[in-house]
Amino acid sequence: MSGVGPKVSCVFVCHDGGGRVLLARRSAGARDEPGTWDCGAGALEFGETFEAAVTREVREEYGARPLGIERIGVRNVLRGDPVDSHWVALVFAVRVAPDEVAIGEPHKFDALEWFAPNALPAPLHSQCGESLAMFGALDAVGRG
Repeated sequence: MSGVGPKVSCVFVCHDGGGRVLLARRSAGARDEPGTWDCGAGALEFGETFEAAVTREVREEYGARPLGIERIGVRNVLRGDPVDSHWVALVFAVRVAPDEVAIGEPHKFDALEWFAPNALPAPLHSQCGESLAMFGALDAVGRG
């Protein structure tokens, strides 16, 4: 893939402010790893702020509006051997109201569920664990 630069992705771990995280199960129509559970993500569009991208993607994927957005980390995501996918992923913790959440992209997801961090489903998407670990490293007082 020489000559092609990395893309920028905004990854979001949605939470309810009470300790649970929202994960989506990827459907047969998902780009990769169908049947795995994942947090949300979307590409940053030209001229868009990180917060605007996260807000847009949370609305598109989950039909909810963010109540709080906090940047919690950055990942350099190289996939394939040889590398055929390169993303710079900015990871955000996003508080949403559980009663607002619904599947907004049924062609990508077939289930949405809330989980306690110590009771996560399997299998997780190959990129989900590191984002959840960044979320878990946050001090609970800082979420809100």
